[in-house]
Amino acid sequence: MSPRSNLDDLSSAQLRELVAGLFAKLAELERTNAALREEIARLKGLKGRPDIKPSGMDKASEPAKPDRLEKRRGRGKVRPRVIVEDHVLKASVPAGSRFKGYETYLVQELVLSVHAIRYRRERWVTPDGQPIVASLPAGIQGHFGPDLRRFVLMQYHQGQSTLPRLTALLQSVGLSISKREVQRLLTEKQDGFFDEARDILRAGLQTSPWISVDDTGARHKAANGFCTQIGNDRFTWFGTRSSKSRLNFLDLLRAGHTDFVLNDAAFEYMRERALSAPLIGCLAAQPETIFADQAAWSAHLDRLGFTVLTTTPDPVLIATEGAQWGSVHAHRFLCDAVVLSDDAGQFAVGRHALCWVHAERLVHKLDTFTDLHRLAQQRMRELIWNFYADLKVYRASPSIGRRLALRARFDRVFRHRTGFVTLDRLLARLHANKAELLMVLERPATPLHTNGSENDIRCQVTRRKVSAGTRSDVGRDCRDAFLGLAKTCAKHGVAFWDYLGSRLSVPGQPVIPPLPGLVRCRGQPA
Repeated sequence: MSPRSNLDDLSSAQLRELVAGLFAKLAELERTNAALREEIARLKGLKGRPDIKPSGMDKASEPAKPDRLEKRRGRGKVRPRVIVEDHVLKASVPAGSRFKGYETYLVQELVLSVHAIRYRRERWVTPDGQPIVASLPAGIQGHFGPDLRRFVLMQYHQGQSTLPRLTALLQSVGLSISKREVQRLLTEKQDGFFDEARDILRAGLQTSPWISVDDTGARHKAANGFCTQIGNDRFTWFGTRSSKSRLNFLDLLRAGHTDFVLNDAAFEYMRERALSAPLIGCLAAQPETIFADQAAWSAHLDRLGFTVLTTTPDPVLIATEGAQWGSVHAHRFLCDAVVLSDDAGQFAVGRHALCWVHAERLVHKLDTFTDLHRLAQQRMRELIWNFYADLKVYRASPSIGRRLALRARFDRVFRHRTGFVTLDRLLARLHANKAELLMVLERPATPLHTNGSENDIRCQVTRRKVSAGTRSDVGRDCRDAFLGLAKTCAKHGVAFWDYLGSRLSVPGQPVIPPLPGLVRCRGQPA
């Protein structure tokens, strides 16, 4: 910096020029400092400032909004779902006033009150000495009415309340009930709901052209487990198990069936998983093809000597997975449907498709160290992004010519070499998944992402955060069943409150048809 004596000799024009130059240098230093801070944060693995908007990959391919501002729609007319009572309010008016009609003002109210009924049941004795007692009204199970059972199930599962808070709420409105009794209302006598949830899964697997799957962590009996989601735009089903292996996933796809079946689908699966031809021939030569349960199947493998083999891949594992896949096909599940996943290995069965958002995320999260690396990464993300947008256009109006063009373009994008070795290896890996990433070209109805599964499974994550885990098998099954039923109701425009009222025989409630029937109807061609 110049000495002060020199500054005193400068004219006003020279001083202004000097200040402008200092401001320019200061701005340049600030930009350099910000860039260095971002680089340090990136190298430390900290979350830096995002370069793109969240979920931009999906939004960028949507049609552009018109320039003109559209008038914002209001919330619409309030239409209560109950009968509206009319109350006339009198006004104090001076003498000589003229009556001009009424001004309507609608108020909705919620009434929470306890209603206790003592039923006096007649008792008779027939001439032959047999006692007869009058039956309770429909819907009465135990000493709590169907409306109370509905409220408890609604608040716990869809309202995501906890058992202590729900008990405190019921007691605060005047109900005489303990936490143990609330627990019984949540878990006991729920076989009908379990059966309907299972039948929803069976209907979905039989009629859906595609399903989307995902899983998340779940605690059960103080141990880590995994909750698997299976569903699409017509149904949702959850199943929590201790493992998330392919063996477990195939077991879930059997939808409650326990048999093992050796058929063409089973043997094809074994060949794809590299089970040796002599072992497959040994299984095919046996007269038995259907085994009722795990014990019968294990005994069959033991008789054939599979259990003493130490070859790779494990003959027992591959044969068991194949027999489970044969059972899936024997019950007409997923016969020609696509399984869409995020590239987790356990979901790679049958016609498998991959989520494009998860594939692009691998490129997005790749560590870069030089400007050339970052430039190559941004360029490849832009190419993938544009390709994804064109795939969405193809889904809307598929054609043979566009399909061929997209296949050729996929090769050009993912065979491109950038000079960034790590990125080039990743592109080669993605190119190896070409058939699964381009499944939409053969099946345009298949989504390009697993956002539906991630949205569905979010309720399980919330339940895990609220209540940590389950301690009994029936509690686990109740949680999975009711959360799946609530999601399925929402997808068909059915209020979960009305659904529970119909199933619990609440007087005056509308009849809700079986949900598996709704799933099948949505699956039928128009």
